[in-house]
Parts: sequence; C-alpha cells; structure tokens
Amino acid sequence: MAPPNDPANPVLKRSRSGSLEKCFDLSEGKFSVRGFPLMSEVPTNVTFSPFLSVRKWSDAPLPLLQRVQSLCHRGGFLGFTKDTPSDRIMNSLGRFTDRKFLSIFRFKTWWSTQWVGKSGSDLQMETQWVVLDVPEIKSYVIIIPVIEGGFRSAFFPGENGHVMICAESGSSQVMASSFKSIAYVHVSDNPFNLMKEAFSAVRVHLNTFKLLEEKNVPSLVDKFGWCTWDAFYLTVEPAGVWQGVKEFTDGGVSPRFVIIDDGWQSINRDDEDPNEDSKNLVLGGEQMTARLYRLDEGEKFRKYRGGSFLSSDPPPFNPQKPKMLINKWIELERTGKDLNKAIKLGTTDVSSFELKIQKLKQELDEMFEKQERCGLSCRSCACKSGSSGMKAFTQDLRTKFKGLDDIWVWHALCGAWGGVRPGSTHLDSKIVPCNVSPGLNGTMQDLAVDKIVEASIGLAHPDQAGDFYDSMHSHLAKSGVTGVKVDVIHTLEYVSEDYGGRVELAKAYYNGLSKSLEKNFKGTGIIASMQQCNDFFFLGTKQISMGRVGDDFWFQDPNGDPMGVYWLQGVHMIHCAYNSLWMSQIIQPDWDMFQSDHCCAKFHAGSRAICGGPVYLSDSLGGHDFNLIKKLVFPDGTIPKCQRFALPTRDCFFVNPLFDKKSLLKIWNFNKHGGVVGAFNCQGAGWDPKEQSILGRPECYKAISGTVHLTDIEWDQSKEAAPMGEAEEFLVYLNQAEKLLLTTRKSDPIEITIQPSSFELFNFVPVQKLGRTAKFAPVGLTNMFNNVGTIQEVNYAVSGAETSAKIKVKGGGNFLAYSSASPKKCYLNGAEAEFEWAADGKLILNVPWIEQAGGISDVAFLY
Repeated sequence: MAPPNDPANPVLKRSRSGSLEKCFDLSEGKFSVRGFPLMSEVPTNVTFSPFLSVRKWSDAPLPLLQRVQSLCHRGGFLGFTKDTPSDRIMNSLGRFTDRKFLSIFRFKTWWSTQWVGKSGSDLQMETQWVVLDVPEIKSYVIIIPVIEGGFRSAFFPGENGHVMICAESGSSQVMASSFKSIAYVHVSDNPFNLMKEAFSAVRVHLNTFKLLEEKNVPSLVDKFGWCTWDAFYLTVEPAGVWQGVKEFTDGGVSPRFVIIDDGWQSINRDDEDPNEDSKNLVLGGEQMTARLYRLDEGEKFRKYRGGSFLSSDPPPFNPQKPKMLINKWIELERTGKDLNKAIKLGTTDVSSFELKIQKLKQELDEMFEKQERCGLSCRSCACKSGSSGMKAFTQDLRTKFKGLDDIWVWHALCGAWGGVRPGSTHLDSKIVPCNVSPGLNGTMQDLAVDKIVEASIGLAHPDQAGDFYDSMHSHLAKSGVTGVKVDVIHTLEYVSEDYGGRVELAKAYYNGLSKSLEKNFKGTGIIASMQQCNDFFFLGTKQISMGRVGDDFWFQDPNGDPMGVYWLQGVHMIHCAYNSLWMSQIIQPDWDMFQSDHCCAKFHAGSRAICGGPVYLSDSLGGHDFNLIKKLVFPDGTIPKCQRFALPTRDCFFVNPLFDKKSLLKIWNFNKHGGVVGAFNCQGAGWDPKEQSILGRPECYKAISGTVHLTDIEWDQSKEAAPMGEAEEFLVYLNQAEKLLLTTRKSDPIEITIQPSSFELFNFVPVQKLGRTAKFAPVGLTNMFNNVGTIQEVNYAVSGAETSAKIKVKGGGNFLAYSSASPKKCYLNGAEAEFEWAADGKLILNVPWIEQAGGISDVAFLY
C-alpha cells in the first residue's frame, strides 16, 4: 500500500484538474497570467512547468499536501538551459516595466529588507522573492528563487527591465547547465493567501524544510526576557548577569528568560596561547578572528563557585564597571582612528597619539585586573559547596530568581565567529579560506565580513556536524542551559568549495544542529540569527521554529550620523514587518531586543507590543525605564501577546514607508477578543543603491498623515478571528490618544497624523448589544500597550430581565470598556465594586494584580 502522502495515493489523484495550466502561459516570448502578460522578451531557453509535472515525494502531513494539491493549478516552475555547465549561471527570465513590485533582498550577507519598484531593473542584488501587482485581474503574483539540486538561486537586476536569475553552487566542483524548477511562481487574489499558498507549495516540492504550522515554538515566545549583549558586549561575566536579573526583579518585572550573549565561550586567536582564553575583550569586532579551543564555557564562567551570590556577603561588584570598560575601549578605538587619520594626512610626529594609546591600554588592563581580583574575593563559606562553572551559576540563578524559566546562551553556527581552532578539540577542524560570492559584492560594507574573511573559518568537518553540536549542547544542557541563540549563520556559503557546495554543506550542518536540538533542547530551544537568506529557510528549518526578522538593534549609527539614533529605529521596524511576510510561513518572527532607556524606546515598545513574539531587552545595568517596561510586561514576566505575527497592511505592499515622504508603516494582528493596527512613522532613512548602504534622509524625517480602517485587519486569515470580523459595529480605541470611536465597514477611514519616530495603536473590538438599548465592548487595561491583549475571556448572558457582561482580565491597573449606558452594578472578583461611567461611553474600573490568581481578575457588569 502506498504511504498516505505518496504521489500514487488515489485520494490525491482526485485533485487533478484539466485547468492546471490555465493560470500561466509561456509562449512567443511572453509569460502571462490568466491572459495578461507579466514579462516580455522571455528568452527561448526559459521554460515553465506546471506544479504537478515536477512533483516529488513529500513527507508533508496529509492535510498540508491536500491543500497544496487543491491549489496547484495556481503555480508552477520556471527553468532554463545553458550550453555550458558552470557553478554560477545568470539568465534572464524576461522583462517587465511599469508594474509595481514588492521584494526582499539581502543588504548584508546575514540580513534582508524590503524594496519596491516598477521594473526588473529596479530590483536589488540577491533578491529573495518578488511580488508583482496585477490589477488587470485584481491579483498578485509571487516569483520565488528556490533550490534545485546543488544550486540555490536569487534574482538580480538586468538592463532594460530584465529580471536576472542567478543559480550558484558555491563550488567549482559542482556544475550544471540545465534547471527545470529553479524558481516557483504563484498567483492569488489575496496577498496574504499568496504567501501561504506559495511557500506551502515550495515546502511540499523541496521537502527540505517545514512550515511553522508543522512545528512547536520555544516556550519563551510569550514571555519577557533580557539579553546581555548591549549591557556588556564581550565583558559579560556571572556577577554582571546576576546584577542584571536582580535589577529587573527589584523593579517589579521578573524576567522569565535570560540570553547570555557573545563573550561567555572559550575562544582565542591563532597567535595566542592555545590553552588560554583571549584576554580583555570588550567590543564586538575583537572576537571575530577568534576560534573555539574548548567546547565549554570560558574561564570567566568556569571559575564561578556555587553559592557565591547566595551568601550574605557576596563578592563585590560595581554595576558601573561594564560601562566604564566599554567607554574606555571606545576612547582607545577613537584614538586609534585619529592616529590613522593623522598618518594619512602626512603628520610626521604622531608620538602624542601613540603615548595616549599606550596609556589607555594600560588603564584598561588595570581595570580588568581589578575586576578579576574582586570577582575572586568571596568572603563567605557559602560558596564551598564544591560545584562550579556554568552549572553552578545557573543553579544559583534559579534558586534566587524563582520565575526564571529559561537560560540560553549564544554561539555561532560554526562555534565561534572564526569557527573551531584546529587541534584544540577532538573535532577534525580545518582553516578554510573564505570565498564571498560575487552576488554579495553589492551589499553593505560589513565589519563582520571583513574580519571573517581576514581570519578564515576553522570549519569542523561536515561529517562531524552532529558530534560538534551535541558536544557543545549536551554539556550546556547538563549545565542548566535550556536553549541557544545561533548566530553568524550564513558563513557556510563562504567555505563550501571543497565540501560539495553550499547546499550540501548546509544540509550537513543543519541536520547535525537539528538532531542536537531534539536531543538536548526539547527540539525548540533555539533562536536563529544572521540567517536571512533562502539557503537557511529552505534547508535549515525542519526543526528550527523561531528566528530574527530584523537586523540588530542599533542604539546609534556606527558610521557616525547623529540622527541615526532616530532613523535606525524605523529601519529596524521595516525589516521586521516585511520580512515577516515570508519568514512567518516558516518560523516564529522574533523582532529582537531593544533598550528601555533609549530615546526611541517607546517607539520600539509599541511595535513589540503587537508583534506577536517575545519581548526582551538589552538594557545596560541601571539603565531601565520601568514605567515603559510595565506597559509591555506583567509582574510575573509574561506578556499580553497577540495571537499571530504582525504583518504589513495591504496598502503598505507597494510603497516605501522609509523615504517616500508620504507613507506610514501599518501592521495588523489579532488578539483573542479583537484586532489591532499599529501605525508607525518610520520615515527618515533607507537603502541607497548607489552608495550600497542604508543612509539617513533628513528631508523625510517629518510628520506623516495617513488613514486606518477596520478592513486593514485581515480577519479571514484566522478561523478564530473571522467571526469577529463579521460584527456589525466595532469600538476603536486609540492607545496613545486615549480616544474611543465607533466604526463599521462602511465608515470612512480614520485620519491620523503621526510625528517622526512616533506611533498609534488602534484596537478594534466587536460591539455587543446588551438588551434593547445598551451596547458594550471591552478594551482591557489602558496602562498596557496591547490593551485588548489583556482580556482573557468575554461572556455575555441574559437572566430574566438582567443582562451581564463578564470579563476575565489579566494585569493590574485601569480597566476600560465602552458602554452606551451605565451598568446597574459592577462586581470585581465576586465583590461589588465602584466604577466610573461617562456620557461618552467610557466605563472605568481599577483592577488589582493578584499574584495567587495569576494576575487574573473577574469583572462583571450588570444591566
């Protein structure tokens, strides 16, 4: 008997239809959709094949397989043939002009972002997909470069509107000349259905990854946490981590997870003692030429003695020390730049610079020596338990901070930035020179790439990938670590020449990583980072279910633009929102951390409140805005998380919310009892193709006007939300303006003007009729950003002549509802309570945080 998802299964044969080839047609040099040309001047060596004609066996679940089969007539594959085999082949797929498109391209090796235009020549290098607007048939078409054999593909701009596809293997030993399914094309009248249908089809076809719907997500997805990176950079050590968690707890918000970022490992450089850690590392960049020489924690964490911070007299720690070290290193780095500048200008006497550098280095070394002495001076016998290292530290953290569910650590995909030092471990590691693909030549200047290319990568043999990850992860798991943030993922494409090419090398590494995750971290304990390329998504996500959708949070412009402290934040949101369109099909989007005391912290907080993922910060010690944090986080460290992931609204698809001087970024999401639209003014910066960089555009940094409407929320994208979308009338609550409105589908859009780096959140809640005259809609806690997310349950009941609205709400603060008439009575947790009602319909009640009830209060209004 054929397996349930075998192509021979007769159940699936019934989905065949004579209309399979009618959506797309390739003939006479034109590629058309439902009779309307998409591209002209299509070369004669380009082919189109219906989906079923290249169908392969798939391990997809039967419901997914049947869903893809039922829609397969909407899609197919583009291919091409060349006369001469090569490891990197470019070919035109045809030409289009005067047609709006939305695309995602790689602006760095690791990161991708949004781009719009009207011609194939407007595309950017390394485009991961493109959506074409086809108003002639009120539809959208997506074209996705995919993987075929040992080749992966991406789009590039061509001349005169041509779309170029590049297929490359990453190895001169892996060559081909013919491709039948190197790009997938799909059509739909709904852009959100388009993404789901297309990536589902690619999943079934490639059979090398899984969709998010097939996987479980990490437990920290609906929790609050802290990452150590911006607090310490490479100076992270146990005392600082302890102090950070304590500060949050003392401030009334208990982190449920901590990520110990880069700086905890055993690394050194090739010119250093092979058995000792590199000393006195401070800022990112210094560690990028270093390699792992042990597969466990570095000396800073190895020397931790159990009970050190549980005693009544713990080792002294100065919370200002991390900032002092960082500032001292920045001064040293700046002086070095000044020296180089002086030399370039022809200055003959640079002794003053050299003396200053020598003095700063000495001061820095003395600061580290003092810190080390303090860290070892435990004055209590409480630490004489015999336990030590990372295991003792995580045990002590959990003993002291009861709500701390997860402790994760950082590592690079190859171990460290520079991989594994040959001869230092049991692994067969080899220094492999880096070969950056020509396709990345047009990407942004990147210190990380420069450093990695400079040092090459110590690559553990791909046959040992499983052993490599298990050796690290099993030790971590035994030490109380519950997950990993895996970073620097796309270095593999640099070193694939002698390992079967980038596809085969990636398969080996991702397979080893997946097996280790299953064994050591419940299969879900991972955040993928620096991974925003189709290789990763199509080859590395059978197990991985969560990853970053933006680049790093930058608190200021590393290139020196003083306005970067503002415009970089809008750029970050654009990355996250548009990348979520495709990445959310495969992984849970993670919008990354930010700092609560940053000048744009509120701007970030508004987006994190409705992004649908975890909320975590990278606050420096002592650098917390607890008033802001408490608008995002409940006292127990959980968050009022939206039901799905935030996505751009339809009217944001073909515009540029970064520098077109007129567009707001609008994102939508669902709560259990309503929908939400966030409108953000991100104008002020963006990609410059000529400069090959993201640059500030001060002329765009101004107030922007726009509109928001009930229909901006795609209610039909969730079976749970769809019934809400059918309500006759909705309450709208503007979070920042603290304003209530009533609206229907036929109402005019709500007009709004938003200042630079500012936002508004629009909560849409169905209005319920109570009795003959009263109307009611719960908003939730007004002291939280995601107001409606605080509502856990809503029930309406009629008992005789009395009608009631009963709500379970989580959190403490001001509960707000709309009520067209004043209730007769109000009950809070079973006792009659006072409330405020105003003629504009605002119904207000103060609710407490009750720890024993998990922060949930029962509210009832009687009419």
